[in-house]
Amino acid sequence: MSLRPVIGSAREVLAELEPWVRDGGEPIVVRTSGSTGDAKDVVLSHAAVMASARAALDRLGGPAQWLSAIPASGVGGLQVLVRSIVAGIEPVFADEHADLPAAIAAMAGERRYASLVPTQLHRLADDLSVLAGFDAVLIGGAATPGDLLARARDAGVAIVRTYGMSETCGGCVYDGSPLDGVRMRVDADQQVHLAGPMLFDGYGDPEMPTGIVDGWFATSDLGEIEDGRLRITGRSHDVIISGGVNIALPAVTEALRRHEGVGDAIAVGVPDDEWGARVVAYLVPADAVCLDGLRLDEVRDAVEAMGLPRTWAPREVVLVDELPLLPGGKIDRKALMGRD
Repeated sequence: MSLRPVIGSAREVLAELEPWVRDGGEPIVVRTSGSTGDAKDVVLSHAAVMASARAALDRLGGPAQWLSAIPASGVGGLQVLVRSIVAGIEPVFADEHADLPAAIAAMAGERRYASLVPTQLHRLADDLSVLAGFDAVLIGGAATPGDLLARARDAGVAIVRTYGMSETCGGCVYDGSPLDGVRMRVDADQQVHLAGPMLFDGYGDPEMPTGIVDGWFATSDLGEIEDGRLRITGRSHDVIISGGVNIALPAVTEALRRHEGVGDAIAVGVPDDEWGARVVAYLVPADAVCLDGLRLDEVRDAVEAMGLPRTWAPREVVLVDELPLLPGGKIDRKALMGRD
């Protein structure tokens, strides 16, 4: 177990964190997932981590018992432990129970919080009511299908959509609204910038640019701010140019996921000699009966029927049994496309 970088089970990390949260110390290091590139070591000061944890608890309404259900090596799981220490209430560790519902049943706090990734919410889709007793269920780490969020809210789940990254000590924008002390802006290219006391110190490699200029951190995300609320529209690397046409891959992914024959999907851009880049759809069939409906021409027709330009439709379809995931819940694109 270690805090530089953070490794170990959630209970082991909690034991290491307790004196650090109480007394301070050298910055800790969180290793990012590296879903599309090389992993990075993100250096987080005591002041930044604590500012983030306290702001989150203030927004949520005070201390509560947390469900520790995502890896502590990632910033989301780490912050669950930090907030638990600040609250003085030991969390329930999901990895010490048979499954997530069993861990939820073991919780005894009068107030309860959970932090989950979309995959976990999806796996509870048949019994979302098990989350209805939580005062807040934070969902972050990756995009969450709108229909799943709607189903959860209809089941009485107090969903809070979070936005942030390792470089901001985790979620710093809740349901589009920044936590206290956090500032946000969008530049002329729609790139999201964040500022505040929760920003990281830098990367483990001192030669790696931090992306911080005048106190503002340039994220890799695209978005828009309306009435003081941030809406993420995609990632800068999720917009490709194919045959001179700008294609927003998240929009294509959402259209694919709405196809009745698709259980899960992601649209990715790959290099192409003729087009510069082309859209490839990786699809998980909803069931064996749906296979015939997932041929390339039918998928292209379906994407266009959902309101997207024909030029955005996939030029290749790859059927897979499942989409590989990183520990934080994001799709592992390198593994998906067979890259080292």
